[in-house]
Amino acid sequence: MNKMKYKNKRKLCGFMYTIPWIIGFVLFFAVPIFKTIWWSFNSVGVSENGGMSLTWAGFGNYVSLFTEQVASGSRTFLQVFTNENTNLLVNTPIIVIFSLFLAILANVKFKAQGVVRTVFFLPIVLGLKVITDLITITTGGDLVSRGNGLFSQGFAAMMLLRYTSISSDIILTITSYVDNIFQLVSRAGVQTLIYLAGLQSISPSLYEVAKIEGATTYESFWKVTLPLIGNITMFVVVYTIVDYFLGSSIATEVYSFAFTKSRIGIASALSVVYMINVLLVLFLVLLVSKKAVKKDV
Repeated sequence: MNKMKYKNKRKLCGFMYTIPWIIGFVLFFAVPIFKTIWWSFNSVGVSENGGMSLTWAGFGNYVSLFTEQVASGSRTFLQVFTNENTNLLVNTPIIVIFSLFLAILANVKFKAQGVVRTVFFLPIVLGLKVITDLITITTGGDLVSRGNGLFSQGFAAMMLLRYTSISSDIILTITSYVDNIFQLVSRAGVQTLIYLAGLQSISPSLYEVAKIEGATTYESFWKVTLPLIGNITMFVVVYTIVDYFLGSSIATEVYSFAFTKSRIGIASALSVVYMINVLLVLFLVLLVSKKAVKKDV
């Protein structure tokens, strides 16, 4: 009997590793997804004898979603999806780079390293909502709730606008990121942990070899660190995209249409479009990064 090839063994191990997820997906997600897709093609109401009544509507819910229905703030759903995708395109690189920067800082060896890491990752362990509530009940907590505009309306931003030749659009863009620094930090917690685990998995001997060859710390970062965490970066990007969509305003709109306005058909159509949008974004990200990230053979 021929022995199984190493490549096939890896495929089998990968399949065995994903079996619990496959079982969980079939039991808890496949049926709701199928029902949502089915309801999106129907007008859902209440039957005379109780229960749910379905009237075939075809693509009527989808057409109505983008021609008649409006979201919060009197925005069309085309505007909502455009804004969400634009914010995702802008914020995802910032969150990924910022989380890598935090992981590098946390990975530096110094005295009381364990204590600093414990304090640093405490919000991630307890949950950011708990930490935010603790901050907002303190004397300076109003800064968190009034965070928008603290820098853009401050002295530094006014000086940049008045006495520099930098374009106002560039300054306003930078100040908007600084104003939202708390939100960016709140979204970078798990990614920082993932990066920290990846950095600690790199063998110190590689840095020693680079140092012997005369490489500087800067060169070691670009020639050793970044290539070795390429796959981790891809995972962090995907996680950030999914996490961003889970907290988007579209999920709130789905809940509003389904349980507040009792428009289950419209809510289902919005859910399907939302899911397709997420899958398309992930597909494009994977397609673009396919050649950039080194794959294991």
